[in-house]
Amino acid sequence: MDKIMQSRMDRGFFRHQDEYEAKALEVLRSGWYILGKEVENFEEEFAAYVGTKYSVGLASGLDALWLAFKVLGIGKGDEVIVQGNTYIASVMGITINDATPVFVEPDEYFQIDVDKIEEKITDKTKAILVVHLYGQSAKMDRVQELCKKYNLKLVEDCAQSHGACFDGKMTGSFGDIGCFSFYPSKNMGAFGDAGAITTNDPELARLMKIYRNYGSEKRYHNMVVGANSRLDEMQAGLLRVRLKYIDEINTERSEIAKKYAEGITNPLVIKPRVRDGATSVWHQYVVRVKDCRDEFMDYLAQNNITTIIHYPIPPHLSEAYNYLGLSEGTLPVTECYANEVLSLPIYAGMTDEEQSYVIDCINSFK
Repeated sequence: MDKIMQSRMDRGFFRHQDEYEAKALEVLRSGWYILGKEVENFEEEFAAYVGTKYSVGLASGLDALWLAFKVLGIGKGDEVIVQGNTYIASVMGITINDATPVFVEPDEYFQIDVDKIEEKITDKTKAILVVHLYGQSAKMDRVQELCKKYNLKLVEDCAQSHGACFDGKMTGSFGDIGCFSFYPSKNMGAFGDAGAITTNDPELARLMKIYRNYGSEKRYHNMVVGANSRLDEMQAGLLRVRLKYIDEINTERSEIAKKYAEGITNPLVIKPRVRDGATSVWHQYVVRVKDCRDEFMDYLAQNNITTIIHYPIPPHLSEAYNYLGLSEGTLPVTECYANEVLSLPIYAGMTDEEQSYVIDCINSFK
């Protein structure tokens, strides 16, 4: 068996190669490469897909996060609640604005434990940042109740959850702002860095467009100190092609996850579960392996199967956040997951043979 990568993007491209190449040539020949019709059309189409009134294209998912808190007016002296077991970009979106992250442990589904949020709310709390980790929606009904009760802003990190739903409503449509990454490895990946926000608030959408373009609504009239975070025409055009097939991509990944769930029987491997009412688009298929994860990972590598740890160092223990003074043991569930999780291969175009080989190798591990 040839090497099986944990994630690969070429097969998704080749499946619709003619459309991608035709769109790329169309953009190149248009002579317009920044903030043109491709961006406008993508914003309209993506908002319609998510179920919001507005979408604003940006240069990356991190920009979506930090600009979200910027336009919401959250900054120094403010606290934002966020789960501990997330990629560090989620936390950077808070701290770039000089606000303080307040960490909450995850639940058994790897999502923020909604039963542990309320005890962390103080008079400094201004928002909750929900991360729909690995492609599964968090329990949004309870989060919305808490935001309403305490008058908090709700920001969603949907970098991994394009198309995931809770009670039939899509992630990115629950909060004040939904933040999306279109990094190439995402279910709805671009062919470079790209991101977007979604919102139902026209003023937030207007401010986001101002901030993404050097703080300018009208050329050379700068209202605020903004950023250079424009989704370019090429990525917007290619994302319009990808958007046509996102449901197909998500269905395919769900079928792979189902095959893993049914086929993996090794008792050393704890398989992921999906909460009632939630759906997952399986951006990652994350298992837990207690006590022998490194040995298991090495065994799979020896059998030409690549795996990745998402994520080995929780943000609160990273060097970047030493200043928060949170020592090891502060978030025991988060830290436990960091020591046990492992992401198996899953990607568009993964063959039945590859899936079966991965399952057989896992079941043969002792």
